[in-house]
Amino acid sequence: MTERAYNVLFLCTGNSARSILAESILRHWANGRFAACSAGSHPKGAVHPYALDLLRSLKLPTAGLRSKSWDEFAREAAPRLDFIFTVCDNAAGEVCPIWPGHPASGHWGVADPGGMEGTPGETAAFDETVSKLRRRIEKFLALPLTTLDASALKRRLNEIGEAADDAGR
Repeated sequence: MTERAYNVLFLCTGNSARSILAESILRHWANGRFAACSAGSHPKGAVHPYALDLLRSLKLPTAGLRSKSWDEFAREAAPRLDFIFTVCDNAAGEVCPIWPGHPASGHWGVADPGGMEGTPGETAAFDETVSKLRRRIEKFLALPLTTLDASALKRRLNEIGEAADDAGR
C-alpha cells in the first residue's frame, strides 16, 4: 500500500514572500512525501516579484504560486493538513482557524525580506530568508515522523524554528 503524502501549510500574514518561499522549497525537496502549500491571514493578493525571480534563479518551482487566504484551507472540502508552520511572528500570534484533524504545528519565524523592498539590502534579505527556510526544511525532512509521538513531534518542530540558523552552515 502506498502511503499518502503529508500535507504541509506554511502561514504568514501577507502570503507574498516567506510562506511562498517555504512552499516552493518544500515542493522541490519533497520527493512525493509532502504536498506543500502556503496562505496568509491577510494576503496581499500578489506574490512579491523578487521572491518569484529568486525562486526561478534557484531553479525552484513557481507554477501555481499565488497569494491566498488561510480560509481556503479551513474549509470542509480542503485537504486534510498534517503540518502547519508559521513563518512570521504576526501569523503566530493571530487567532487561527480551527484546522480539521488537529495538524502538528511549529513556529519558524523569519524576518520579512519584503519589508526591505527597494533598498540595497533587499537581495541579501531574500537570500538569507531562503537560506534559513532551506535549513529548517532540511531538518524537518530528516525527522523520523513515523516514530515520534505527538508531543515529541511538537517539541521537535518548534526546536527546528528555535535553533540558531547559522549553526547548520
